[in-house]
Amino acid sequence: MRYCTLLFVLLFSFIANGQKKKKNVPDQNIVLTENQSSRYSIILPSHPNMYEEKAATILQKYLMEISGAALPVISATQHHSPYEIVLGQNERLDELPLNINYQALKDDGFVIKTDSSRLIIAGGSEKGTMYGVYSFLEKYLGCRMYTPGVKIIPSQPNIVLNKINDQQVPAIGFRDTHYRSTWDAEYTDWHKLDHAPDGDRTDWGMWVHTFNELVLPQTYYQSHPEYFAMVKGKRLPTQLCLSNPAVLEITIQNLRKKIAQNPQAKYWSVSQNDNRDYCTCDLCRAVDSVEGSPSGSIVSFVNKVADQFPEKMISTLAYEYGRHAPKNIKPRDNVNIMLCSIEAFRDRPLTQDTASAEFVKDVKDWGRISKDIIVWDYVIQFNHLLSPFPNLQVLQPNLQFFAENGVNAMFEQGNREVGGEFAALRSYLISKLMWDPYLDVDSVMNDFLYGYYGAAGKPIREYIDVMRNELLKSGMQLRIFGTPVDAETTYLTPALMAKYNALFDEAEKLVKDSAVILERVRIARLPVMYATLEQAKKHYAGENGLFVKVNGKWEPRTDLKNMVDEFTDLCIREGVTRVKEWSTSPEEYRSAMYRIYSQGMNEHLAFGKKITMNSPDTSDINPSELAMLTDGKRGSHDYNNNWVIFEGKDLDVVIDLEEVKKVRKIGSGYYQLGFWLRLLPVNVEYYTSRDGKKFEQVADIKNTLPIDQYGGFLREFNAEFPAREARYIKVHARSMGNTPGWHPGAGRPANMLIDEIVVE
Repeated sequence: MRYCTLLFVLLFSFIANGQKKKKNVPDQNIVLTENQSSRYSIILPSHPNMYEEKAATILQKYLMEISGAALPVISATQHHSPYEIVLGQNERLDELPLNINYQALKDDGFVIKTDSSRLIIAGGSEKGTMYGVYSFLEKYLGCRMYTPGVKIIPSQPNIVLNKINDQQVPAIGFRDTHYRSTWDAEYTDWHKLDHAPDGDRTDWGMWVHTFNELVLPQTYYQSHPEYFAMVKGKRLPTQLCLSNPAVLEITIQNLRKKIAQNPQAKYWSVSQNDNRDYCTCDLCRAVDSVEGSPSGSIVSFVNKVADQFPEKMISTLAYEYGRHAPKNIKPRDNVNIMLCSIEAFRDRPLTQDTASAEFVKDVKDWGRISKDIIVWDYVIQFNHLLSPFPNLQVLQPNLQFFAENGVNAMFEQGNREVGGEFAALRSYLISKLMWDPYLDVDSVMNDFLYGYYGAAGKPIREYIDVMRNELLKSGMQLRIFGTPVDAETTYLTPALMAKYNALFDEAEKLVKDSAVILERVRIARLPVMYATLEQAKKHYAGENGLFVKVNGKWEPRTDLKNMVDEFTDLCIREGVTRVKEWSTSPEEYRSAMYRIYSQGMNEHLAFGKKITMNSPDTSDINPSELAMLTDGKRGSHDYNNNWVIFEGKDLDVVIDLEEVKKVRKIGSGYYQLGFWLRLLPVNVEYYTSRDGKKFEQVADIKNTLPIDQYGGFLREFNAEFPAREARYIKVHARSMGNTPGWHPGAGRPANMLIDEIVVE
């Protein structure tokens, strides 16, 4: 009996120890590499597609870089082994009881699985396997690609994998973010974006705002004005007349030619131009009235175009005047709706913002009637690309809302130029959230901040959070066309600006021994510098201004004058191309600021004097704006700052100097941003008078800058003449009136901008 008991105890002990050993020895794990060598091969299908071949090359390259082990890439037709990394829709998988549902993976989804000693990365019909490899490298091997130039590839001689059973299918089918840094070919693939290395979208033959491209105003407007929009009783080449059958025929003919030139492209945009002057003729208005929105005539027209191209997707905009869905008509199955959120605020999620209730309704309404919707979303402050813009925390809930309401494609419009406020962080976050809007976004943000900024990540995260909280506390609505001056009483107050600078001082101190990371931190500080300069420029003189009075004389603040060069030089080193969406390179910004400093706070002869405005009508300009013509302050690159603006009229003003004085010089400054209808005067005439009745012309200065120069330009119209006695100064700046049909303004009135009339 004792013998049997002892035998039982020994047997139990043996089994228990064996189980313990089994538990401790990771035979459920896969040892991919060990001591810079590997038993594994990478197995491709016998007939791989281009993305499966690319996936094998990527995996082989990074496993070598991480571990030092060189894994061969072989075909599924070659020898079998238990030690395999099986890629793609591979016939080897038919031998295993895995039951991968490729239909569920769609184009870009994938599975990452371990099975016994095998690792399997198999994807959907297009880029799925390649995306699976990049996710494997990031999620399971700790690799990161923060920017095209900043990768983290950890050294790991022994790669051991626990059991993996991971399936991912993107929440958004088409994913694009408009940041220049994402145009890098590997960044695009790593972060699963749908654009070519040059930012182009190869699936799209025509992208947006195409009416003028399909029915050219320069070809048809003069001979057939009826093809174009009826605006306030006049035919203008702003939009098309969508009820005119000839317009439909021409559109179809020209689109057919374009498709023949690029037959591979699937999506073709037939969409409104970038203005609000749509057709209000009787026929168009009748359709729109029934449908409750100008989208009625748009969708009716585009449906007829789509009927002619059943194998293509015809895209059109639900934008500004055409944003609301029609009541009755539905888009054809091969019509894509490009819905734009340009009016929405960005301080809180769309569904929590009462001001965005109409847009939320539009998303749901289009979702009920459309099978293919791309949302064109806006995620930065466009007038000021480098301004602080605390909207990072609304990116995730907004993308969740879109994914849950029928949106199958996203175009997140960031900065098409190089740089911008937190450009690297924004493009990284947006790319990941478009793939999975439900990930732990705080962890992803912190991973980026600490990975990219090192020890400075902590104060930079605090900077982000403090600014966000201050915005919410203030109740301010965050606009994509706002300014740092707008925020001076909310999240960019002088006290908060001091706090932000203190956090960046701390951040710089923490990484002072790394020149590379220190430079990244300084680049991250650019928005605080920009806001400081913009706010000082608005104040101009006195407390918080660019100029201070010393011994009765206005002098530049030395610290801010030096900041102009520091800011500009940092921008240039970073490669920043614009500080505004459509204009103003860093050097142009420096030049505009130098203009202000060279002209100073000028208490000239007309400073603060009474102005009589003959044109435009004073109802077009309020008294505070009128006073800007003689307040001594000059405008800069921002047309919202110290510029008087009015539409389609001549400027005709008389200034009373209050007494007869000797006058030898008269000047005035103007601004042109041609694409957006801000145009220089045709000419500027100056007159003087002793009595205010009889005026003598002293100069007539012609404009030499053509209106097809679409960037931002500052021009002085200065006249010097022999000194003469005068009490009254008259300035007549002649507007060009309406723009010609070929101009982007297409027959609309030009805006004139003037900053100051200087009399010396």
